[in-house]
Amino acid sequence: MPESNLDVRYVANLARIDLSDDEVSRFQNQLSNVLAYVEQLKSIDVTGVDAAAHAHPVFNVFREDEPKPSLEKSAALKNAPHAANGLIMVTKVVE
Repeated sequence: MPESNLDVRYVANLARIDLSDDEVSRFQNQLSNVLAYVEQLKSIDVTGVDAAAHAHPVFNVFREDEPKPSLEKSAALKNAPHAANGLIMVTKVVE
């Protein structure tokens, strides 16, 4: 059985949330219900069940890597703020 004397006001203070007495009472009840459900889950026998990261099988959703036509070098250099010797020049950011 979950602890019936959970300090909702203390947790709200840690989260910097100001709760009214009505909200504390309501959240106390909701939290007790959640913890009671967790206790029910603890009683389920899971021996022989493999651990899984997902409830449903997850497959790679990436498309196939296919070569496609790219931008012409001259067009790419034309859009660059600074270019020299066929290269895009950028500001040095690392010493």
